[in-house]
Amino acid sequence: MAEGSEKSSRRAQDQQRSREIQQQEIKDVLGKIKHKFLVMSGKGGVGKTSVSVNIAIAMANKGYKVGIMDVDLHGPDVPRMLGLDGMIGASENQKLAPIPYSDTLKAVSIESLMPNKDDAVIWRGPLKHSAISQFISDVDWGELDFLIVDSPPGTGDEPLSVAQTITDCRPIIVTTPQEVALWDIRKSINFCKKIERELFGLVENMSGYVCPHCGKTVELFGTGGGEKTAKEFGINFLGRIPFDPNLVKAGDSGSSFQDAYRDSEAAKAFDGIAGHLVKLMGK
Repeated sequence: MAEGSEKSSRRAQDQQRSREIQQQEIKDVLGKIKHKFLVMSGKGGVGKTSVSVNIAIAMANKGYKVGIMDVDLHGPDVPRMLGLDGMIGASENQKLAPIPYSDTLKAVSIESLMPNKDDAVIWRGPLKHSAISQFISDVDWGELDFLIVDSPPGTGDEPLSVAQTITDCRPIIVTTPQEVALWDIRKSINFCKKIERELFGLVENMSGYVCPHCGKTVELFGTGGGEKTAKEFGINFLGRIPFDPNLVKAGDSGSSFQDAYRDSEAAKAFDGIAGHLVKLMGK
C-alpha cells in the first residue's frame, strides 16, 4: 500500500516537473516572437484560413519574419494553400523545424506531422490542448516579427487552448457581410470577453464581387456589416476583402495569390490589412 502510494507520488512529481519544463520552453519560444495573432471566425465557410494565409504572405512580402501555425486539427488546410509538402524535420537544437515557404515565412501544421495526409484526427479536448502546447514548446520558430495562428471556426478547444497558452495573443475575427455570419461573431466577441482577451480587430471577407466584364460591383453577401459590427463593439475594423474566384484557384493549387494577382482588388486589400496591422503594432 505504502509502495503504491510512493510510486503514485513520484509519478505526480514527474508530471508536474514535465509541465514546468514545457511551460519554460513555451516562455522561451514566445519570448522570441514580437506579435501574436489568433485568427478566429464565428462560423465556417467565411474564408478564415484564406485570410490567415494571405495576410501572412502579405506581411512576409513586406520583409517581416512571419510564422503561421495551423491549429485546425481536424481540417488543416494551411500547408495545401501554401503549396507545402513533406514532413516537419528537426532543427539543430533537436526541436521541430517549421516548413519554409520563403525566406521570411514558415509554417507548422498537424498535417505536416502525419505520414498519411488523409488520416482523420479523432481527438478529445485534453489531447488537443497537449498537441497545441507541443506545437508551441517543441517548434523552433526562432526570431519572428509576427505569428499568425489559424484556428478552426467557433469557440471550442483549439482557440481556448491557444488563448491559455499564448497569453498575449491578439484575437482577430473574420466574417462575411451577411446577417447570419454577423450573429455568430457576437459569440466570438463574448468568447474573448470571457477569457479576458481584448479583441484586436475584425476583417470583412467576400465583401462584394467586381465583375471582370463590366467592372460593376455585385454585393453577393451584402456589404458593410462587418464594419458596422466593429463600430458597435468598439473594435478595430481592419478592412474588407472582395470576393475573387482567383483566390479560390490559388488556394486549391497551392500558389501565391499575392504574387500571381498582385494588381487585383483582393490582393491590394490583403496588403492594406497587413499594413494596417503593422501600423497598429507600431512597427
